[in-house]
Amino acid sequence: MVSTHHVDPANAEQARAWDGTEGAYWAAHAERFEPALTDYEDAFFAAAAIAPTDRVLDIGCGTGVSTRAVARRASAGAVLGVDLSSAMLEVAAAAVEREGLGNVAFVQADAQVHPFDAGAFDVAISRTGAMFFGDPPAAFANIARALRPGGRLALLVWQPFERNEWMVEIMGALTAGRGLAPPPPDAPGPFSMGDPDRVRSILTSSGFADVEVSGLEERIYFGTDPDDAHRFVSGLLAWRLEELDDAARACALDALHRTMRAHHTPVGVALGSAAWLVTAHT
Repeated sequence: MVSTHHVDPANAEQARAWDGTEGAYWAAHAERFEPALTDYEDAFFAAAAIAPTDRVLDIGCGTGVSTRAVARRASAGAVLGVDLSSAMLEVAAAAVEREGLGNVAFVQADAQVHPFDAGAFDVAISRTGAMFFGDPPAAFANIARALRPGGRLALLVWQPFERNEWMVEIMGALTAGRGLAPPPPDAPGPFSMGDPDRVRSILTSSGFADVEVSGLEERIYFGTDPDDAHRFVSGLLAWRLEELDDAARACALDALHRTMRAHHTPVGVALGSAAWLVTAHT
């Protein structure tokens, strides 16, 4: 794995989180995060239309579940996974080695400013990793330069906060009695690309054409049973409880457990989600 430490100042806060405690938690629980988006995989990879000889850029690759899936499809090509998190990339590299995938490389870098070779890739993908750029137009212009003429872009991004049951229910439980303010829609974060018109505007101004945005709704998974899901989610979002006193914290955790119980299904704890599948060409 190659590391480059140049991070755009607009992404400094994201770098601190993803190459800090947040990224470390994801890395430590990779086996829990990686299956969460299973129900989106078929539609996402169909849209990416990866050919056996394609050179693919995986943006915000995390622990590499999408990178490995791409590597198996582009068996005579190559894939480069890029992420801010050194901890997650270590997990990704170990998994690639275990699977014996020889066509994968990783770089710890800020894709907004990393000096990719011009026209080096046939396809760029990002599965819920493209919503965190501090300067999306600059980031996607940089990605567009890295693609050959006619290259493809495929993104999976979340629809607005209120359409995502998983976030509404979980955050509602953890903030019970304190109000629930959704994040600003254009701030870096999970829902920053929730407005299709904004997505089209950003990509078109960044050098992409034929931008298409289609809606998908699937379940995402948080654990095998309510106790399991409760441990996982309360650890992931422990920062939400830090300012609470003991009584309020216990109340929030109890509300979270009730939410996990309410969404227990035969295949585990699953909540509804809504995403946009975005495709474009250079």
